[in-house]
Amino acid sequence: MKYFAIEPEVAGGLGRDTVLDRSTHPPVVTKLHYEFQGWLGDEVVESFPCYLISTRLRDVIKKSRFSGVKFSDATVTTSPEFQQLHPDATLPEFVWLQVVGKPGKDDFGISADHRLVASERAFSVLALQHPASVEDYSI
Repeated sequence: MKYFAIEPEVAGGLGRDTVLDRSTHPPVVTKLHYEFQGWLGDEVVESFPCYLISTRLRDVIKKSRFSGVKFSDATVTTSPEFQQLHPDATLPEFVWLQVVGKPGKDDFGISADHRLVASERAFSVLALQHPASVEDYSI
C-alpha cells in the first residue's frame, strides 16, 4: 500500500489554554486549545505537535474504520486577526486528531520527522486543497 507524508495547513497555533509538557520532544499535549489566525478552508489543520480535523472528517474516518487514530475534544477559538480577515467566515466544528498508529503500517501514523503519515485510502478522504506539503512516504 502507498503512504503519504503530509504537512497540513497551519491555520493558527496553540492557544493560551493548551496544557503541554515541554520537557520532551515532541511536547506532550494533554489539553488542546487551537486559535485560528487564518484559514484557507481545509478540514485538516495543524500546529506542532497537534492535528485537528472537522467533525465531518472524523465521522468519515470512523465509518471507514481507519487505524491509528483516536479523537478528543479541543477548544477552538479565533484571533482578532482572523475576525478582521474573515468577518463572515463560519468554521466547521473541529476535533483533536490524536495519531497513535505506526507510519507505513496503520492508516495514520507520525513519521520520525514529525509529519502526519496517511495510507492512500486515508489520504483520499482528507481532500486537502492547501497542504504545506505532500510527499510519498516509505519506511
